[in-house]
Amino acid sequence: MRCRAKVEVALKPGYSDPEGDAAKRALRELQYAIESVNVSKVYRIVLDVDSIEAAGKVSEEMCRRLLANPTRDDYKIQIEAI
Repeated sequence: MRCRAKVEVALKPGYSDPEGDAAKRALRELQYAIESVNVSKVYRIVLDVDSIEAAGKVSEEMCRRLLANPTRDDYKIQIEAI
């Protein structure tokens, strides 16, 4: 079964986001009323697995092992069959 995992990785509250801060400054210079900008990464991964549940478990493992730093990152996983 083929599944698509969408993994969004973002900094936890309280961690510095220099890329978001730079975008916020630039948008304000362009006269946009910006309160905050936060940057996150989105990974779209196609998996060949036995079930939706297996796709979730594999995606969770990938986040713990490589895609997210548990000290500073939060992540969300969405799975869909394709």
